[in-house]
This record gives sequence, structure tokens and C-alpha cells, in this order.
Amino acid sequence: MSAVNSYPLHIARRMADIAPFHVMDLLARARAFETQGRSMIHMEIGEPDFVSPAPLIEAAQQALREGHTHYTPAVGLAPLREAISAFYAEQYKVDVAPERIVITPGASGALQLVLGVLVNPGEQVLMADPGYPCNRHFVRMVEGEPVGIPVGAETEYQLTAEQCAEHWQSNTVAVMLASPANPTGTLVPEASMRDIITLAKKRRGRVIVDEIYHGLIYEGHAQTALAYSDDVFVINSFSKYFGMTGWRVGWLVAPTGYVAEVDKLAQNIFLAASTPAQYAALAAFDSDTVEILEQRRQEFKRRRDYLLPALRELGFTIPVVPQGAFYLYAGCERFSDDSYTLAHRLLNEAGVVITPGVDFGHHAPEKHVRFAYTTSMANLREGVTRLKNFLAL
Repeated sequence: MSAVNSYPLHIARRMADIAPFHVMDLLARARAFETQGRSMIHMEIGEPDFVSPAPLIEAAQQALREGHTHYTPAVGLAPLREAISAFYAEQYKVDVAPERIVITPGASGALQLVLGVLVNPGEQVLMADPGYPCNRHFVRMVEGEPVGIPVGAETEYQLTAEQCAEHWQSNTVAVMLASPANPTGTLVPEASMRDIITLAKKRRGRVIVDEIYHGLIYEGHAQTALAYSDDVFVINSFSKYFGMTGWRVGWLVAPTGYVAEVDKLAQNIFLAASTPAQYAALAAFDSDTVEILEQRRQEFKRRRDYLLPALRELGFTIPVVPQGAFYLYAGCERFSDDSYTLAHRLLNEAGVVITPGVDFGHHAPEKHVRFAYTTSMANLREGVTRLKNFLAL
């Protein structure tokens, strides 16, 4: 029998609108170079370079020894939901009932649930451009229409209520915010958050807020959107601040009236998040774990405070100091009018891997690149040296 298909592949039309991560091609090429013995400085990956804290690993091992390998309820382990509720009370002074909290396979699982429950085919979701690419792709996956609104330094790369009102149509059902945001690391100002929530309520829409980088704040305190309204959907994760990327466990806080529908959809999409991962996450709020995480947060701040002025000195444009996450979204127009080509040249010629702007939307992607300071200070310094030598050519 021939291995070649005898008839054309049938691929859903939506797939034409769902782009791959272009940076993954760069990463694959970098890994290939590394197998050949070349040194690569990785500033492209949005993943903490630290391994998961030891208390989390020990908690998972204990759960396995005790035989906790069966399904949990679709909404997650009751003790974990209660722990997250207590976290909101302690960290934000906000009362969030455990019944509103749904444990998910990462923040991506939470986002699928929200959009699956909220969005009908053809309905619009507003979001900032640049922004995390999966946001628009998940909207497209449920046959909705993602509407990217160009944002820049003048609004700290975040949406304003005025922009949302300008783009709101009769078929708009939600606004999606990220605070801190990927790729810019900026926060939604408190006044803007309140105004956008008020606008959405008046327009009978919903606000979805991605807070997965909330623990990684370097100045001041970021308040959760749940402090302003019980009607918002808030997505969070154990991946970034808690250092559990590979465990795939996150959570969703939903308005009370939506919980039953979210539960029903979770049962059908993935049934439940990983049981051992949920038991590991229970240890995320222990004092020993928090001490480790706070030390790591300070290290990320140290890296930001080194890399930001270093890149500016080289000639990259970074008009806004990011308050959180671990990214610098930099203008590269001094060096190239094609950030994708620039990223490939840096990889091939300098051994520095960064993310081109094309991965984050349609608003001037050719003028921007993203640097992730998810590698050691020694690597960052070596990366800056290589950039300096390359840009001096």
C-alpha cells in the first residue's frame, strides 16, 4: 500500500488563520547549532530558567506515593480551590469564594473555557496589539473574531476605555486584557481597569483578565481585577511566578452564574487538570515555597535592571519601563526594518536568540523584537557583548 495519500487532506478553514510561533523555528535552529557545539544565548523563551521549587516536587512525590493518580472533579481539588481563595484574601484582601475557582490545565485551558462559554461564531473579542498570540488564535478556534487594537507607549501598550468604546460593535461580547502583558511587561493602570470594566458592563459585555505574571511585579503592588468587580473572568497560572511551566496547572475565577457552564465544558474538553500537578500546587503557598519564589522575583528584577539600560545603550528603543513579567519589547528600527530577518541574523551570526515582533500581532511587528531575561546574569552579559559586536559590524 502506498504511503502517499490518494486523496487531498481535509483541513478546517480556521487553520489558515492560526499562525505558528515563529520563534519555535528559531529555537529549533538554535538547538541544532548547539548539537554542533555552537554556543547560543537564549533570550527568546517565556519560561523561567529555574527548576520548580523543591517543596512542590516533594508534594508531588508524596501524592504519587499515596496513590493520588485518579481523576479529580472537573473543577479541581477542593483543597486547592480553597488555598487559592485564601491566597486572594491574603495577597489582595479580596473575597473570592472557592466555588468560583476552577483548576485548569494551565492558563491556556482556562482561556479555552472562558471563550467556549462566552463566544458565539462571528462575535468579537477586543484585545491589545501587540499581545500574546494565542489569545487571538483561541478566539478564532471557537469561530469568533479577534479584534486587535493597536497600542503603543503612549498608553503603556495597554488598552484604554476610549479605545474599547471606539472599536465596540453590536457583536462585541468581551474585552481581553493582560496585566502584566506579554510581550511588553506593562500593567493595566487601575483607572483604566475600572473604566473598561464599567464600559463592558454598560455594553452588556465581559472583561477577561490574564494575570499569569502577577507575582512577578518589581515596583509597587498590582491589584487583581477581582477587586473591582465580581463580573470579570480572571485567568492565572502556576507556570510563571510559581515556576511550574511543565506541570500544566492554572486556574480560572469565573462569575458565579457561569461556573456551572464552565464545569460542563471542562468535563467535555479535558475532564480535569493533572492530579499530581494539583497536589504539587497545594505546596505553592507554603512559606518555604514563597521564600524561594521571592528570591527568584528579586533575581528577575536584577536581570531587568541590567538588561534594560544595556539594550537602550546599544540603540534599541524601550520607551516604557516594564513593571512586571520578564520581557523587554524593544524597537529595532535603528538596525533593521525587518525584525524577522534581524532575529535570524542574530541567531546565525551572533549566537543570540530573540523573538521577532511578528509573533505578537500586526501593529508594527517589523519594528520590534522581544527579549526575555529568563536566563542567568552571566548569559545576559554575554548576550549583550555579542549584540554589541554584531551591531558594530
